[in-house]
This record gives sequence, structure tokens and C-alpha cells, in this order.
Amino acid sequence: MTRPAVHVASGNRLGASDPWQEGPADLRLVPPALAAWAAAALAVGATGRWAAGFAVVCVGMAAGLLAMRASRRGGRATAAARGPGVTAVAAGLLCAAAGATSAGLHAADLHRGPVPGLAHEYAHVTTELTVTSDARATRPRVRGDHTLPRSLVLNAEITRVTRGAGPGRASTDVRTPVLVVVRGRGPAAGAWQRLLPSTGLRLAAPLAPPMEGGGGDRIAAVLRVPDGERPEVVRPPTAVQRTAGELRAGLREATDGLAPDARALLPGLVVGDTSRVPPELQEAFEATDLTHLLAVSGSNLTIILVLLIGPPGTALRAERGGLAPRLGIPLRATALLGGVLTLAFVVVCRPEPSVLRAAACGLITLLAIGTGRRRQLIPALAAAVLLLVLYDPWLARSYGFVLSVLATGALLTIGPRWSAALRRRGVPPRLAEVLAAAAAAQAVCAPVVAMMAARVSLVAIPCNLLAEFAVAPATVLGFAALAAAPMAMPIAELLARCAGWPVGWIASIARSGAALPGAEIDWPGGWRGGLLLAALTVVAVAVARRIPHRPWLSAACALLLVLAVLRPAPLTRIVTGWPPPGWRFAMCDIGQGDAAVLAAGEGTGVVVDAGPDPRRVDRCLRALGVTRVPLVLLTHFHADHVAGLPGVLRGRSVGEIRTTTLQVPAEQSAFVRRTAATAGVPLLETAPGERRRIGPLSWRALWPPPFPAPDPEEPNDASVTLLVRSGALSLLLLGDLEPPAQQALLRAHPILPSVDVLKVAHHGSAYQDPALLARARPRLALVSCGRDNPYGHPSPRTLTALRTGGATVLRTDTDGAIAVTGAGPGLRAVPAGRDAL
Repeated sequence: MTRPAVHVASGNRLGASDPWQEGPADLRLVPPALAAWAAAALAVGATGRWAAGFAVVCVGMAAGLLAMRASRRGGRATAAARGPGVTAVAAGLLCAAAGATSAGLHAADLHRGPVPGLAHEYAHVTTELTVTSDARATRPRVRGDHTLPRSLVLNAEITRVTRGAGPGRASTDVRTPVLVVVRGRGPAAGAWQRLLPSTGLRLAAPLAPPMEGGGGDRIAAVLRVPDGERPEVVRPPTAVQRTAGELRAGLREATDGLAPDARALLPGLVVGDTSRVPPELQEAFEATDLTHLLAVSGSNLTIILVLLIGPPGTALRAERGGLAPRLGIPLRATALLGGVLTLAFVVVCRPEPSVLRAAACGLITLLAIGTGRRRQLIPALAAAVLLLVLYDPWLARSYGFVLSVLATGALLTIGPRWSAALRRRGVPPRLAEVLAAAAAAQAVCAPVVAMMAARVSLVAIPCNLLAEFAVAPATVLGFAALAAAPMAMPIAELLARCAGWPVGWIASIARSGAALPGAEIDWPGGWRGGLLLAALTVVAVAVARRIPHRPWLSAACALLLVLAVLRPAPLTRIVTGWPPPGWRFAMCDIGQGDAAVLAAGEGTGVVVDAGPDPRRVDRCLRALGVTRVPLVLLTHFHADHVAGLPGVLRGRSVGEIRTTTLQVPAEQSAFVRRTAATAGVPLLETAPGERRRIGPLSWRALWPPPFPAPDPEEPNDASVTLLVRSGALSLLLLGDLEPPAQQALLRAHPILPSVDVLKVAHHGSAYQDPALLARARPRLALVSCGRDNPYGHPSPRTLTALRTGGATVLRTDTDGAIAVTGAGPGLRAVPAGRDAL
């Protein structure tokens, strides 16, 4: 029997009479939610008077509009007054007033009581406080020549503060949010890391005001714990938090025997516990835009609910799927069980704002599973946004909250349309749905990521697609291990071992994607960069819709994207002119620090120093086409020369690492030893006067000498200094030698020859020995320094001295990476992407 045209046009297998098919989207709650969001975002950073005034004005305007509508209900009422528009505007104004009021009340906690004033006085106080978050480790950062010490931070709420000592001291009951900072490692730091939320503490420590731009919006002060001090617990955590802590600890114990990546990632994927994730793996997830897998998100709960109830749209049908009907659980009991699972999810993952946001997104999905009506999901999302912003106005300024809402909204609105368009072009339905979901989420979230991180990932969509297949089994098995750990640890370990396979796949996708030369590109940060990318995305989508479907055109675009990501060295050289053919020496642009490469054959290079940033030195080596490194030479142990070592080792065959003889600073020396041991690369010291040859390269270590340097405690003066020859090209690499060591170097080598290329010591600082510069008489002087560095490098005096001596000076802060080619009359330096100088 032929189906009527109206049923065929409906696009539904049951025709237009299907009671569960989609209807028009209900957008009535969207403007009020956006109004509350915007008002809260403005009010949390404003004064209490401003927030109160704004709320009063909004309420007054809403009351006026409603009164006007009520008074014009007669026959002379205008269409605008009779229609729903006035009511919608009034609702938006009232929600904006509510958002501003809630934000004003929350922000008042930062200024109420004596704590803010004591913080600006840097007073030493005794406090009683309640822990409100888990302890989390800060990421190691390089500042100048040292790495900032590793710290633990946790949020807390001061309930009583006491200043002074003896009978005259005064105590005040307060309710003030603060940040507790614990520096260093060891048993004391471990005790702080094991604290659970809701634990009561007594702490005597100095107060300090929050740093500008340091995430201090939510806190009124910072409490810095004295070194080595353990927490003094005065009240144990609640039973709920103890249960959650035991479950999380059980999952960590069950994963102890897994491979390093799986051991680190599985707790993060299941309950958001990222305490074991190393910095380089975190960076790989950031480069591939997979960080949402390391945070608690609605997708975790969605997978569990789908497993229980089945796919969306089937819950009310006889053929509904999932485990519930197979276990004989009726529909109402199934809905109740879904609610219990959601509550358990919040308990285990901590009732923090991010977890509550994830639970709200999960409940939206539960509504989709129960009804199958997408038109009901948008108002549900708007209601969740409205309630969460009123509950915690600080979410209005949270990038994570913005990304979560945008991704969910894109999946509900843009994704289905793009999926339908792909199906019309012949893409299989399931593949079209997955592609559309990943592309829609990336399109709306990429401008926000660019705004806060100043980068755009070119591999985000394929990496998310490849990782998606492993997320569901890893999540289900991980939650099973979490539940089994308190009852039967061997079973939990077996489940964790099974979950380790898909988790390892996700980690390999992140590492492989991040290792591609064009995995990400730099992009302007801030509002301008975000708006620019959003505009370009809109233009690209509009153009793609209007271009007729041509398989060859799609293939050409895909090929261009692949070439942009892979960046094969021959093609990159043709497009950019860098690196030039036959380069002998290259100085990488890695910011404030040193990283250089000596060409030692096809795809082979000797790396001298690694800079402060693993990602940037890895990118430089990939641009140079270096896949084999027979030797890494670290001139000394300052962080701006060694912190990037993991980037050199990433994906390359490395023969050995050699260092200077002075193991100072000790923490950076230990970092190099740990990194070398993890990679299985031999670590040796450079012998005084050592001579080596690798391929076309030969060199002699001029410094440090067999006797102590002028100041044996100064790492700069222990820098390994090399006199290198590459064919007819000669180079002098001075590390960070200071004038006393430079003078001693001249005395130790009175017949030091002039050279073609000089790597200027210490980033071109003002502290140079004129006699050494005059003796070297370089034709090219190269300075490695960071843009807008706070040290004034390079010094104008040093640059003048070099140019006066006849040298052509290039510097990475203005010229970018620099490659040297030729020798004799053909010697030249080529900055990256610029004409030869």
C-alpha cells in the first residue's frame, strides 16, 4: 500500500501520526536564562550597591510592563500589549533581577567580616575552617631560570578567625571563602592531599590577598601553610564524604597495577580525579581538545542511564531497550532508579558546582531517554542554566560552564540539522550522527577555547571521533570497578584491567594527535580572538551550505587539512621557505630560554638545551624534520634550558643525554634524572676537554674545566661551552657563561680562534666580556630570548658591541626561529618565514 505524501514528508517511519516525533523547539525559557546568566556575570564583579540597584530597576521595569499589559486588556490594546512579548520581556527582567541579587549576596561573602582587611595587612591569624574541595596540584611553571615550586591548593571556608595571642585576643565568627596553599612535597603535603571535603581544621598561618587574574574571584584571601606543617583536624568529614572518599580511594587502588597512562586516566574519566595525570599527558589532551574526558561531565552519567533505560525515544514503548526491561523493572521504578543513580553520581564525584552542572546535563539526557522529544530538551537545558546560575552565580564567569552549556546546546540544535544534511549527501546515518555531533560541539566551543588559551586545535574532531568509541566501555567498566572495590578488590582490579584497554586507546589518541606537527595553531587570545574565530566559523558554515556537493571538492578540502596537520618537511619548506635546504645550525624560538639544533645528517640532529616548554621545542624539532637525536647536551640545569626535555624525547630516538658537572639547582638536576630514567635514555656528564664526532659534526668541550669554576655555586658559570665545526662552518656555543667564567675561558684557551657563528651568552644580557667578543669576532651573532621578557634581554649595549665588531645580529624574539646555512662567502641566516638576511 502506498503511503500518503504527508506521511512520507514527515521523515518518520510511523508517519505524521507518530505521537513521539519532533515538534518545533520551545524557546520561551531561553531569554530568561540568558538574562539571569548575563546579570550574574556582571554582578559578581560589581559592588553590592550596583547589584541591588540593578535588581531594583529590573523589578520596577517588569512591574511597569505587567501593569501596562493589565491596564490595556480592553479593545484598544495594541497587539504588542496583548501578545506574549510583554510577558516574555517581564520574565527576562525578573530573572535578571534574581541573577543580580544572588550574585550580590554571594559576592558579599568576599567583603563581609574582618578576613579581607586582615589579608591586606598580611596578618598572621589562627583560623577554624571547613574544607570545601579536594586538594589539587598546581602545574609546574617556569619563571626565568627556575621552576615555581609545586603546590597543593584547596578551597575552604573560614568559620572563625582569631588575631593575636594571650587573653586579649579576639575571635570572630565568619563565613568567608579562602584558598589554602601548601608548598612542597613529602609526608606533610601527602596528609593535606588526603583531606576530604567537609573536614574541619584549625590552622595558624599568614593571610594574603588573592592575586589579580589568579582565579581569585571566588575567594577573599589566601592562607599559606608553613612548610612542613600537617593539618590539625578538629572535625572529621561527614559520612557522605567519607563514603565518597572510600569509593574514590578504592578506584585508585584498583588501578594501581595498570599501565601509567591508564592508571592516571581511568579515575579522571570516571570520577574526575586527575591527581595522577602527568603534565605532558594533560598537555596532549589540551592540544587535541579532549580535556572534557578528564573532567566530570554529563556524558558519564548519560552512558550509565542509557545502559539502564536504553536509547532516547524508547522508554515509553513496548520495545524499549536497556537493562531495566530485561531485569523486569517497571517504568516508574526505572525512572526512580535513574534518579538514585544521579544522586549517587553527585555523592561520589563531590557536590561541587562542576559536578552539579554535570548532573543537570545528565538529567536533561534522562528526560530525552524518557520522552524522545527533542523539543523538550532546550527548555530543560535553559531551566538547568537558570537554576544553576541562581544557585552558584560564579558559574556565570566559568569557562567550563560556558563550554558545557554550548556543547549541550549544539548537540540539541545544530547537531540534528547537520546530521540530516550529511544523510542527504549519502553519509550512513550512524556515521552522520557522530560526525555532526563532534563538528557541532567543536564549532561552538572552539571560539571559547581560543579566547582563553590562544590556540586552535586542527585535530580535535578526528581525535574526538576516534576516542568516542572507547569512552562508553571505559566508563561502564570504570564505574563497575568503583562499585566493586569496597566489596571485592580482586574483581575491581579485573574490571579496571579491562577498562585499561579502552582508556589506553584514548591516551594513545591524545598523544598521537598532539604529536602531529600541525595539531594546533596559535591564535589571538581574548575577546578579539574568540569573536574572530566565531565569525570565520559562521562564514565557513555558510559557504559550505551554498557550495554544491562535489566529491572532488570535499576530497580536496580534506587533503588540504591533512597536509596542514602533517606538515611534511618538504612541503613546509616550499610554502614557508623554512627551514632552508642544507641548514647546519638552528636556534629554536622557544620563548625566554635556549634550545638549538646542530644538523648531523638526514633527519638527525644534536640538540643543545631544551628550553622551558616541551611543546615548543617539540614543535621546532618537527619543523626541522628531526626524528633521531644521537645526543642531547644540557649546558646547565636552569629551568629555561632543561624544562622542555620531555618535548625533545617525545616520539624520537634519543641516544644519550649529557650534562654539566655542577648538579645545581638540585631540583632541576633531579628532574632531568627522572625524565631520562623514565625514557630509558643514558644520562652522563660531559668530561672536561671532551672531543666528539657525529656525522659531519665535530666539537670540543672548552668549559667547564677540570678545576672548579670561579663561582662553583653559580650554575651559569658551569655552562658547557662548545667549539663546533660542521664542515667549513665554525660555531661557539657559550651557554649562559657570566663575565668571570668568560675571562677564565680566555685564559684557559689563549689561542681561541674566531668563529662564523656565536651563540651569545645568557640571552644577550649586559654581562659580557668584551675581550671574548673581540676574540671570537663572529660573522653571525644569534640571541635566544623571549618576547617582552622582564629582564631586558638582549641588552642594547651587547647588541651594539656585537655590531661594532662586524657581526650580523639576529634574535628569536623579533626574528623567530633562525637557521644557518652555508659557510665562507655563502654563510647566511634565515629567520623562520622571512627573507634571508
